[in-house]
Amino acid sequence: MNEKTKLLEVFNNAYPERDYLVIHTAPEFTSVCPKTGQPDFATMVIEYIPDELCIELKSLKIYLNSYRNDGIYFESVTNKILDDLVSVCKPRYMQLTAQFNVRGGISSVVKAEYAKEGYIKK
Repeated sequence: MNEKTKLLEVFNNAYPERDYLVIHTAPEFTSVCPKTGQPDFATMVIEYIPDELCIELKSLKIYLNSYRNDGIYFESVTNKILDDLVSVCKPRYMQLTAQFNVRGGISSVVKAEYAKEGYIKK
């Protein structure tokens, strides 16, 4: 477990026998461009079908805020966050959509997806 994943907390899913979709939207995500040092702003949309565990929201907020001063590319931060969330809550399915604000006349959307082995999203 890395330093950032230690910030994430989970709780037991009260309905593990049922597939249901959880969507968390974090519209104030920030990190730093490693090339220019300028801030990057994004809306992070986390969609997942829990298995035994769910993500606790206060810890998710603290975790996402921990990237505020990190120099990291869009693609890397999106995949890193997905990997960390999957490692902590072990969902049946998860997708992270990172919608980065316009910078230099270009907007970027990065989507990363995970599915538990053998799980087929309905």
